[in-house]
Amino acid sequence: MVNLDRILSVVSELRRRLLRILYVLAPLFGFLVTFQFRFFRFTFAGLSWTGAYPYPNLFDNITAQVFRALTVWMLPPHVELLNVGVGDSVVVQMEIAALLTLIFGMPWLVHEVGAFLVPALRTNERELIRRIGIPATVLFAIGTGLGFAYWTPLTFNLLFRYVSAMGLAPVLGVQDFIAFTLLYSFAFGVVFELPVFLYALTRLRVVKAAFWRQHWRAAVLGSLIFGMVITPDNSGITMLLIATPMIALYFGGAWFAARWEHQSDPLRRRAVGA
Repeated sequence: MVNLDRILSVVSELRRRLLRILYVLAPLFGFLVTFQFRFFRFTFAGLSWTGAYPYPNLFDNITAQVFRALTVWMLPPHVELLNVGVGDSVVVQMEIAALLTLIFGMPWLVHEVGAFLVPALRTNERELIRRIGIPATVLFAIGTGLGFAYWTPLTFNLLFRYVSAMGLAPVLGVQDFIAFTLLYSFAFGVVFELPVFLYALTRLRVVKAAFWRQHWRAAVLGSLIFGMVITPDNSGITMLLIATPMIALYFGGAWFAARWEHQSDPLRRRAVGA
């Protein structure tokens, strides 16, 4: 009976946290799909600024504006996007809105998830989360930012050079474009979390640092497999573009894990001896 009461208490707390997340994310999602930003120029004392204000627009909304910006930034100018399916444009707007909702709502989401999980964690686990929280967030932002700003546009340019070399028409379905852009860019964010993952397992003493050094060949093979699975196209180019930084980050994470283990072991032996 005590266990049942405990389970019901956990479920009730989970429901409360999910509702609190929904109360923030749902209005944000609705705003993105029903409003657009209208821009204006403001001049005062010889200085000029660009401002923006939200204006209701169900069709040319913020997600549509973000989509147009992505096409200009990501694709070569000669590539033509096609709306292949009847509802592709609607699905694309929903996907972009979901992405932006997660990005802008992430601080609140992390707060609520942390508030739910922290009471169940041990002291050393809480200390580890405090130490790796900021580095993990920064690395994910750097990886995703590099994916959007550099790697994804570079990949599109490389792939469409092959299209031009074969004399084919450079066209792309709008759904394929967004799926590739979002998945490929966020894959770099996940890849940049690899050093944190290795360091955390070693710090929790689940895996020794020597394990990472001994199994580097398996890590290289795993990086290639991950690059092949996560990329939505069949070319080896995208696989190598994502596997190469992943391998480098693996060795970086293994080095930090070994460094921490080397520094902590003498302190631990000294504490035991005392």
